[in-house]
Amino acid sequence: MADDGAVTVYSGSAITDAKKKPFSIKAGMAQMLRGGAILEVSTLEQARIAEAAGACSIVVSEQVRRGGIKRMPDLSLVKDIKRAVSIPVMAQVRVGHFVEAQILESIEIDYVDESEVLGFADENNYINKHNFRSPFVCGCKNLGEALRRVREGAAMIRIQGDLYGSGNIVETVKNVRSVMGDVRVLNNMDEDEVFAFSKKLAAPYDLVAQTKQMGRLPVVQFAAGGIVTPADAALMMQLGCDGVFVGSEIFECSDPFKKVRGIVQAVRHYNDPNVLVESSCGLEDAMAGINLSEDRIEQFGQGED
Repeated sequence: MADDGAVTVYSGSAITDAKKKPFSIKAGMAQMLRGGAILEVSTLEQARIAEAAGACSIVVSEQVRRGGIKRMPDLSLVKDIKRAVSIPVMAQVRVGHFVEAQILESIEIDYVDESEVLGFADENNYINKHNFRSPFVCGCKNLGEALRRVREGAAMIRIQGDLYGSGNIVETVKNVRSVMGDVRVLNNMDEDEVFAFSKKLAAPYDLVAQTKQMGRLPVVQFAAGGIVTPADAALMMQLGCDGVFVGSEIFECSDPFKKVRGIVQAVRHYNDPNVLVESSCGLEDAMAGINLSEDRIEQFGQGED
């Protein structure tokens, strides 16, 4: 068993090829981000603000456009950001688009985010992440999906909620509770029941058994979607996440540094009410632009009739 206890199941020569990093090393690299906030950025200025505010990493995404397919970000932007900051840099690729991942790895990206926020390149097949040296981040909405992504080689799991940048955290909370709830159910199961539970989850039995043994996912688990206040970030941490992803909509205000800094502090001190009070003060103006659109509010209201 590896010293970090995270990868007892990946010991085959096909995965530990000398030309590739063993899964244990990639999972260990992801462990270094625990207890931090990862900021999504789309400009060089946003990347600098995120680093100055204390983000543990940044993920470069394509600038928001009306319509069309969202793809891997412009490589010149990724290179500029890598030169400008000293923290690890991630970049997004479409689900199943292994060539985009190959291109990012060729410019020595620190992490690859196989993101369902972008357009899907392959609706049936995710990237075989064992073929890459770079650690991968993948999204999930439940425990079965998380363990399937780990089997494919994901070194970090992003429990994903809202995909639209609306500031609505309800989907994220639901999915985090779903994953954590299934882990608690698994922990209380008899060994003989794990076989049927793994079948129900449609997840590999060995990873389900490892999750039961560890009492958590075998890799780092972050939360993403709708996290726009220090209280949101602290909520995710108290629910059992190892950190949070924060969308680029956080920069849409007069003082983005103050917002980002508040969230970073809330992640680091999520059980300290005094720090949470200080981090949450004076953010009303900063949060003004991050709310549900009128169209979405109207839809919610109509659904109650």
